[in-house]
Amino acid sequence: MYSNTDKEGIFRRSFLKFTGIGLGSALAGLPVDVFGSQKMKSIMKRIKIVETGSDFEREPLHPYRFKGGAITDSWQSVAMLESSSGIRKVGLGTQGVLWSDASVARAHSEAGGNALMYAVSEYALQLVKGISFESPIELLDRIYPEVYDFAKRVTQNPDLRKTFALNALVCVDNAAWLLYAAENKIDDFDSVIPEEYKQGLSARHTGVASIPSFPTGTDIRKIKEAADSGFFIMKLKTGAPGTQNEMLEKDKEFLTAVHKTLSEYETPHTDDGKIPYYFDANGRYEKKETLQRFLDHAKKIGAFDRLAVIEEPFPEHNHEYVGDMGVRVASDESAHTVEDAAHRIELGYTAFAVKAIAKTMSMTMKICQLAYEKDIPCFCADLTVNPILVEWNKNVAARLPAFPGIDVGLQEANGHQYYKNWDRLMSYHPMSDGEWVEPEKGVFKTGRSFYGNSGGIFEESEHYTKMFEF
Repeated sequence: MYSNTDKEGIFRRSFLKFTGIGLGSALAGLPVDVFGSQKMKSIMKRIKIVETGSDFEREPLHPYRFKGGAITDSWQSVAMLESSSGIRKVGLGTQGVLWSDASVARAHSEAGGNALMYAVSEYALQLVKGISFESPIELLDRIYPEVYDFAKRVTQNPDLRKTFALNALVCVDNAAWLLYAAENKIDDFDSVIPEEYKQGLSARHTGVASIPSFPTGTDIRKIKEAADSGFFIMKLKTGAPGTQNEMLEKDKEFLTAVHKTLSEYETPHTDDGKIPYYFDANGRYEKKETLQRFLDHAKKIGAFDRLAVIEEPFPEHNHEYVGDMGVRVASDESAHTVEDAAHRIELGYTAFAVKAIAKTMSMTMKICQLAYEKDIPCFCADLTVNPILVEWNKNVAARLPAFPGIDVGLQEANGHQYYKNWDRLMSYHPMSDGEWVEPEKGVFKTGRSFYGNSGGIFEESEHYTKMFEF
């Protein structure tokens, strides 16, 4: 019998042979700007990648239930990029197989689904070896089509959601941004944002709300405890398991319990002084009619005016117009790329849950800029990521234009709720004692210290850097 360590070693050693499929493809023939981004206007150093590496760590979770399933094991993917000038940077990613494509999660064991996503990350690292790039956005545009095609092959899923491939690319993109910053002698987040995307990330909030997340079936007492601790906006998962009718009845009961518990709480961070409700159905509502019945129940119990946002209620293939429902509907998974985001706007979606830590910083910058131009508010959603990636997300959340009715930035941060070894992961954070790291009364302080240090994202983490010392 093999131990878990033996299995992981065998798994890693098999990758180079396995991911050699298609490496001879002509990268030079790939489109440089497949997502419609503008060309980089500033002149930056051209960077050549000469060496790459990858690794991963498995982190146990308290079960996190959504999309009719659950995750109990989170893989932290780690990518290394080394340039021709000898600079080496290590990027991080957290894999979210169930979130990015539930069909892959259902078709495989939890470890199997994670292994497939890790294979895609490794394939991407093989692709970028020898490539020169001026910006990480250019690099992503260049490799994404090839990586997505490989992801469809390795999962044997021709209808694979684009977000699965983007999720696999986060660690590579993260390393590319760090390498880009180092090569161009940039050490702050504001300076790293390309000129054409600065408007979408131009705010400077002095605080960012920390949004905890509660899965379907959560004991209402836990939600009350969070409110008592000062958390004033919480992500509440709907889309309970069962048939559509069973789901709806359970969701209505949950909404009733939430409203009964939170309706009298007050907060200084909203225009009306009330706690807003943020529901995420993760695509479980098959029809608009079913969601309307949920909203009718909200009106019946006096909770409708408290609904700040309903996130991703429908499956991606549902293209029903939502702009006439009287509530702000947000797109998350379905806004894979900036083109997809534009289509969601046409369908009446009036908010985006952006995820630099789940769909790459490069793609997130594009979506934030589009949202700015179309006057669509955004907030940052989590993927139950590690503490360092929380800071990457926080840098985005602190700079997004204000969400209507709320006076601070918005960022879901639920890792502390679900990682069994959160304190150990926090010890890998290079600036874990920063005043912005832990929320106070539900809000992260994003003042001068935070902006001056960019949340610590440009500082090296000894733990992850040591993985590639050889």
